[in-house]
Amino acid sequence: MKAIGFVGAGRIARIMIEGWSRAGKVPDRIIVYDIDKAKAEGLASVFPSVRVSDRAAAAAQDVVIVAVHPPAAGEVLPALAPHLRKDAILLSLMPKLRFENLTDMLGGFARIARQNPNAPSIIDRGYNPIAFADGLDADSRRGLIELLSPLGDCPEVAEETIEAYALISAMGPTYLWFQLELLHTLGIEFGLSDAAARHAVAKMAHGAVATLLESDLPPQQVFDLVPVKPLGADEAAIAAIYRARLEPLYAKLTP
Repeated sequence: MKAIGFVGAGRIARIMIEGWSRAGKVPDRIIVYDIDKAKAEGLASVFPSVRVSDRAAAAAQDVVIVAVHPPAAGEVLPALAPHLRKDAILLSLMPKLRFENLTDMLGGFARIARQNPNAPSIIDRGYNPIAFADGLDADSRRGLIELLSPLGDCPEVAEETIEAYALISAMGPTYLWFQLELLHTLGIEFGLSDAAARHAVAKMAHGAVATLLESDLPPQQVFDLVPVKPLGADEAAIAAIYRARLEPLYAKLTP
C-alpha cells in the first residue's frame, strides 16, 4: 500500500504529506491531481516525492484520498469510478457524505473508509478517527491504519460519529489557537522571554486539559481550583458563541 493518489491538493494534502515526511514514512509514490493545477504543482515544488498528473492517474493508485469539498463530490466521484482498481481503497475526507452516498456515486465501489484528519498531523501528533465501510476487508483496514498511523492516533469509530469528530477534533484547534497565541504574546509583553512564554503556555495547556479530563473531579470542582477568574463574567457569552456557531454547523454537516 505504497502508492497514494490525492484528488485535491489543498491544506489537508499538505498536512498529510508533511507529516509522512517528518516521520520518515513517505509512501513510495504520491500522485496528486487538482482542478487547480497550480495547487498540485505547489505541493510538488515542496515535496520531491509528489508527482502531478491527471485525475485518472490519481484514481489508479493503491489508496485514493479524496480531499475535496462535499458539493464537488457529485462531479468528482463518478469521474474517478472507472479508474479505481478493484483492490484499491478510497479514503474520503469529506464530511456529510456517508458510505451509502459514496458507493452510489462510485457506481457500486464499496472499499471505502472515512476520516477527518486534524492539523496536528503535520507534526505527527494528529487525532484522526477513521470509519470503515463493510466492503473493506480486515487486511485492507490494517494496511490503511499502518499507512496513516505515523500522522498520529487513528482510532476506529462508528461512521455516524464522523461529523461530531469533524467539529470537535478536526476543527477544534481553530477554537483554541488564537487564544493560546494571545497568551504567548501577552507573556512576552509582561516580561517573559519568547522561549519562556512558549514553554509556559504549552505546559499550562497540557496540564489544564489533563486536569479537566483525567482528574476524575467534576467539572465545576476543576473550575474552582483557580480562585481568580479574570474572564469569569464573560464565560456565559463565550459559551453562547460556541453553541451559536457550532450547533448549526453540525446540523448542516449531518445527513
